[in-house]
Amino acid sequence: MRVLVTGAGGMVGSHMVELLHSQGQEVVGTYYKPTTDIEEIPSEIQMIECDVRYSQNIEKIILDFQPEQIFHLAAQSYPTVSWERPYETIDTNVNGTIAVYEAIKKVRKFFYAKYDPIVVVACSSAEYGETLNQIEGKEIYVKETAQLQPLHPYGVSKVGQDLLSFQYYVNDNIRCIRARIFNSTGTRKVNDVTSDFTYRAIQAEQTGRYEMRVGNLETRRAIMDQRDLVEALLLLAKRGIPGEVYNISSEHIYKISDILKMIETQIGHTFAVYVDKALLRPTDEKVIVGDVTRLKKDTGWSQKIPMEQTIKDMLDYWRKKQGV
Repeated sequence: MRVLVTGAGGMVGSHMVELLHSQGQEVVGTYYKPTTDIEEIPSEIQMIECDVRYSQNIEKIILDFQPEQIFHLAAQSYPTVSWERPYETIDTNVNGTIAVYEAIKKVRKFFYAKYDPIVVVACSSAEYGETLNQIEGKEIYVKETAQLQPLHPYGVSKVGQDLLSFQYYVNDNIRCIRARIFNSTGTRKVNDVTSDFTYRAIQAEQTGRYEMRVGNLETRRAIMDQRDLVEALLLLAKRGIPGEVYNISSEHIYKISDILKMIETQIGHTFAVYVDKALLRPTDEKVIVGDVTRLKKDTGWSQKIPMEQTIKDMLDYWRKKQGV
């Protein structure tokens, strides 16, 4: 199986190329301004620098490699950054997606008319936005049919990515699957609450100063381990229905304060907590959790890794990175 993973310089993509390689797949990963240390990826895995904003870059890779599976993960993936760099966010996420589909069309036109890869596109729960603030009770488990009302440029860019994928499926018969990914974390993750907290916890262990800067501790998030997310994406490529959209979410909801308490339990210390206004967002969903009934029904996926294990692995990862 030839597999292309764009955005393999990110947390999810880097772990995905490693897993696929270990399974004996012929995998190529792309990266641009990686958010992880790609030197951690085994050197025998082919990694190509590729800015998807420039269509010729991704076109060449797809034309040359003609992958049977494409996991399009490349993105500007931070909501906070999207307020600071909205042009870059829209350009990368929307035009980068167009480039992938147009490259597939070029292969069909000039090389192999029957070229028919499966494309799994990493969309986002950020597409739901304000809708998540309007539902209560059991309905907080948002379904794929919910209204899309994004609250930041990143969310808007993911709606564009999502709907573009659908129209390429309808008009060009490209077998794409839209994965609306909810919060995930794990080793190599940066700039999310769990990675920030675990990193600062290891710094506190080293310095003996058990202080923690925080944002809003009252928001609730369904956070899953990246290993469960990677498994869901791989299962969608095998068993998902082309043209369909799937939520990928933890079914377990945590207050951000719960995450902090788990870290305190594992390191054996409590923190003096300080609210940093810079960590507060202008707008923020109160709770983010997705209904995964469709995903489980079509693929057989189930969440396996508890948050306590994720936090333990992340703490150990940061200790190793810090040489502790």
